[in-house]
Amino acid sequence: MLDDVATAAANGGSAKKYAPKSANYSSFQKVYALAQCTPDISAASCNTCLRDAISNLPSCCDKSQGARVVFPSCGVRYELYPFYNDTATVFTPPPPAPPQASSTPPNSSGGDSDKNRRISAGVIVAIAVSAVVSIVLLIVVYCYFRRRASKKYDAITDTKDISDISTAESLQYSFGTIQAATDNFSPDNKIGEGGFGDVYKGKFPSGQVVAVKRLSRSSGQGGQEFKNEVLVVAKLQHRNLVRLVGFCLEGDEKILVYEYVTNQSLDYFLFDPERQRILNWSTRYKIIGGIARGLLYLHEDSRLRIIHRDLKASNILLDAEMNPKISDFGMAKIFGVDQSQGNTSRVVGTYGYMSPEYAMHGQFSTKSDVFSFGVLVLEIISGKKNSTFYQEEYGGEDLISHAWKHWKNGTPLEILDPNIDTESYSRQEVIQCIHLGLLCVQEDVEQRPTIASVVLMLNSYSVTLPIPQQPPTYFFLSSRAEMMKQLGIESDKSTSNKSIPLSVNEVSITEMYPR
Repeated sequence: MLDDVATAAANGGSAKKYAPKSANYSSFQKVYALAQCTPDISAASCNTCLRDAISNLPSCCDKSQGARVVFPSCGVRYELYPFYNDTATVFTPPPPAPPQASSTPPNSSGGDSDKNRRISAGVIVAIAVSAVVSIVLLIVVYCYFRRRASKKYDAITDTKDISDISTAESLQYSFGTIQAATDNFSPDNKIGEGGFGDVYKGKFPSGQVVAVKRLSRSSGQGGQEFKNEVLVVAKLQHRNLVRLVGFCLEGDEKILVYEYVTNQSLDYFLFDPERQRILNWSTRYKIIGGIARGLLYLHEDSRLRIIHRDLKASNILLDAEMNPKISDFGMAKIFGVDQSQGNTSRVVGTYGYMSPEYAMHGQFSTKSDVFSFGVLVLEIISGKKNSTFYQEEYGGEDLISHAWKHWKNGTPLEILDPNIDTESYSRQEVIQCIHLGLLCVQEDVEQRPTIASVVLMLNSYSVTLPIPQQPPTYFFLSSRAEMMKQLGIESDKSTSNKSIPLSVNEVSITEMYPR
């Protein structure tokens, strides 16, 4: 396409040496390009200049979703959104210089000479003012068209965190299309609900089945989560992350369209007495490994460093082959590749999965996700939910303390889900996973392994694992009120600046704060 626009621009004649073009990049995405030369150079020089500009793209802008190379006499640009229009041009030739007054006066007579000089000075001023006004107008018009093209979605560009949303604009669906796909959000198509809103199964005319996540209108939160999730998920591609198919933003409607994952979420199987029998050890081991690989991509292998901050069983979806896919990035925090930790006064997440330093001090990092992963590993092994474990027949123990007690006593297999057939699992694999889970939930952040180390440990029996220390016990208390009292936090809702919003019943509570 760049070759085509270069040829068309070079052959455009002296008055119009520019050419735009668009092409289908994929079934959902188009790419737009424009090449232009200044009118004062020949067709051959224009062609040569443009080819040189195009040859610079791999070295300067490799793998970029939009790029521009500008030389003094030509330039090329491509984007994933229509940044040009038919009447605007990228390069504007300099305006003609104003004519200079003649050094020889046209009339040597005294009165007429003074009058002509006054007229010549007035003409020069008028020409100069006109030239300046013309230049300013050209700059204003050019900036207007660029601003309009780069901010096509004004409704969702009120924060710099989603300035890249234009890269996903071809994924936008109309509300009418979403209504038709879900049979006007029929209750029969409802497949789940959460803090964000309801989730519906939908089907497009092409036959594609999708999961439609609709923000509840009555909710006072979710706008930031919506914007955050579109920005994050549109850039992520990994087999263990749920894939974003598209989104809708019309009026008050904020909708995310995901690939439909056949087997719903992990908690649907893991914590149900009947369905958990389907999860044999090999399936559980595969799920643990898949979640670890998905986290590795988020923490180290994607273009950005992303901390999920709400990793839990209900946010792990299972496809037809029971492969796990991490979902729900509404609370994710985006970092540059050289940053790995942050601090916040507004804690968001789910009680039972949050690390102590995050819940009590607002300090989060990649190791916060590692802690949540460790809790999840112990839940997958035991079939028990950490946040409600104390309500059962274990004397007020939480799951982590229960696992640590059996590890210390040399009976780690006692925590294994009794629904797992004793002849269908590898004793070494189970013990290694329990060991790994306890390492991930260490109280000291530095003693927790990185997710890269976790993946290595899961894939090798020869790696020597460190000895785990006793995990925190003060963090998991028998009630929200007791926990708030232990932390010295007021329970009165009016003192929201002192409270940490936690969720006891597997509901993610989010407080809005500027990023």
